Amino acid sequence: MGSKSLTFRVTRQKPELVRPAKSTPRECKLLSDIDDQEGLRFHVPVIQFYRSDDDHLHSRRDPVKVIREAIAKALVFYYPFAGRLRECAGRKLVVDCTGEGVMFIEADAEVTLEQFGDELQPPFPCLEELLYDVPESAGVLHCPVLLIQVTRLRCGGFIFAVRLNHTVADGTGLVQFMNAVGEIARGASAPSVLPVWQRELLNARDPPRVTCTHHEYDEVADTKGTIIPLDDMVHRSFFFGPTEVSALRKSIPLDISRKCSTFEVLTACLWRCRTIALQPEPNEEVRVLCIVNARSKFDPPLPQGYYGNAFAFPVALTTAGELCKSPLGYALELVNKAKCDVTEDYMKSVADLMVIKGRPHFTVVRTYVVSDNTRIGFNEVDFGWGRPEYGGPAKGGVGAIPGLLSFYITVTNKNGEKGVVVPICLPGFAMDRFVRELEKLLSNNHHSIIDHSTVVRSAL
Repeated sequence: MGSKSLTFRVTRQKPELVRPAKSTPRECKLLSDIDDQEGLRFHVPVIQFYRSDDDHLHSRRDPVKVIREAIAKALVFYYPFAGRLRECAGRKLVVDCTGEGVMFIEADAEVTLEQFGDELQPPFPCLEELLYDVPESAGVLHCPVLLIQVTRLRCGGFIFAVRLNHTVADGTGLVQFMNAVGEIARGASAPSVLPVWQRELLNARDPPRVTCTHHEYDEVADTKGTIIPLDDMVHRSFFFGPTEVSALRKSIPLDISRKCSTFEVLTACLWRCRTIALQPEPNEEVRVLCIVNARSKFDPPLPQGYYGNAFAFPVALTTAGELCKSPLGYALELVNKAKCDVTEDYMKSVADLMVIKGRPHFTVVRTYVVSDNTRIGFNEVDFGWGRPEYGGPAKGGVGAIPGLLSFYITVTNKNGEKGVVVPICLPGFAMDRFVRELEKLLSNNHHSIIDHSTVVRSAL
């Protein structure tokens, strides 16, 4: 808990633009009809913490210099990242490959990695200093697609933080680019996985035709002001190791538990607890949107190297009353069915819906969104200093509508136990109720979640 009140000084150099190391094609590249939907028109922050390398040969290397040079070389392959977004007729987004470059910030912090505490997990202290929001850089259009800050620490370690315009790539695509930078930083002349654009693979059909049901894009009026308020928001992370997951499974019938993944169990649990905490009217509809990577759902699968957005938001839908009064197994079966909805036809149907309906935002009223980042590979990106102590989303609650989204992130706690940490963002009045509900579910194992959570209060 101590690290959350940690404050320190960060000295930043003037932001600069890092251009591709060689000339790149000057062209315009259309995004896919999945990429440019309204719900992806925001910037997502990611942060990586690295220890100093005990190898004396490496300890003399400057991570800022190494990574800056590797970014320039990687941009030769990923040159759309060095361009700027424009909007065309029909709200269609296009990358103008201008070669202007990505925003880069060199920084030094008066802090050591050890001072962040035994368990690195969101929310992180002084995040706004470690990933500085350069004025007028965060627009979706006409702004850098990537902002990267590398901050040296007093102990010889460093922090790599990046902010991505989500319309251009998803988490898998971002990790692919970061791995390319890492490989080049370690001496490679080219990335082992070459980037594939081919955004037409996820474009609408001609003529577009919606062939699946998409309750995730229902238009729902917010008649009672139930979108989360932005003031007095509390960010808190919860750790779920084998003990916690086992405790949750004890409250689920064996036949249901056996066919469900840990992701589905956690999603059902968090959706139910969060709904009880926010106290919607019993007859009101509530939704959980599960982000599902669709790369393998295509026949043939999308090509290795495809770095555009290739996921769907399948939805589990019920009333608040039914969700809150029913056992956890009810929510779990809804989540399990929603995840199975995603097929190649489903993805084409979403693309068609985007074109027909003007690229709408997914439903946000009484909605919770979860994204499993545990297999994406943030925790394996190596710039030459080994794997990160923490790698993944910088905070929960990001998006065009703050507070709706939670990431599932792989971590190892101070006891060496591997598990999943989930950042939750709720108004202060609801967070206390959320914790109480979670405690009830975990009480099968007499286990307290409080021991493994971190909290910070912020006005977003």
